[in-house]
Amino acid sequence: MNRHLGGFVVIAWLARHWVAGAGFMAAALLALAPALARGLDLPTLLILLHSPVYMVHQVEEHAGDRFRRFVNGRLLHGRDGLSVAVVLVVNLPLVWGVNLSALYAAVLCGPAAGLVAPYAMLVNAVIHLGAALRLRAYNPGLATAVLLFLPLGFATLAAADAPAGAHVFGLGLTVLLHALIVLYIGWRLVTRRGRAVSG
Repeated sequence: MNRHLGGFVVIAWLARHWVAGAGFMAAALLALAPALARGLDLPTLLILLHSPVYMVHQVEEHAGDRFRRFVNGRLLHGRDGLSVAVVLVVNLPLVWGVNLSALYAAVLCGPAAGLVAPYAMLVNAVIHLGAALRLRAYNPGLATAVLLFLPLGFATLAAADAPAGAHVFGLGLTVLLHALIVLYIGWRLVTRRGRAVSG
C-alpha cells in the first residue's frame, strides 16, 4: 500500500468513526470529572470540562457529516469548501489539542493561562447564533452551543478572575485560529475554481 492510499484509508476510517468516539470519550471524561475535581480548583475543573462538553457538541454538529454538508450546501451554495480532511484536522488535533493544552496550562501556570478554552467555546457559540439569525433556521451544533457553550464559557471566565492580558491572549488566539480556518477554506475555493477554469 503506497503512502497516499494509506492516508486515504486512515481519513476514511476516521471520518466514519470519530464522532462516535467523541461521544464515548465525552461520557468517560464526565464520569471521571467528580474524582478529578478533588484535586482541582473550580476554574481548572471548569477548563477540564471543556473537553467532554466540546465532544458532546461535536456529536450534535457532525453526526452524519451534517455540519460539512450544511456549510458547503447552505453557506457556500454548493461549493466544496469544507472537506472531510479539514473537518478532521479542525476537530481532532486542533479542538481537542487546544482544550488539552489549556488544561495543562491551567494546571501548571494557573487558570488564567487556559482562557483560550472558554473563548473558543464562546466564539463558536456566537458563530452558530449568527448563522441561525442569518438563515433563520437551525444549524448543526446550535443547541449545544447555546445550552452548553455559553453557560460553561461565561462561568469559566468569571471563575478564573484573570487579568486583562490573559483575556486578550485567550480571545486573540481564538480569533486567530478561526481566521486561519476561514482563510484556508477561502484559499481552497479559489484554487479549486482556478483548476476548473484552467481545465
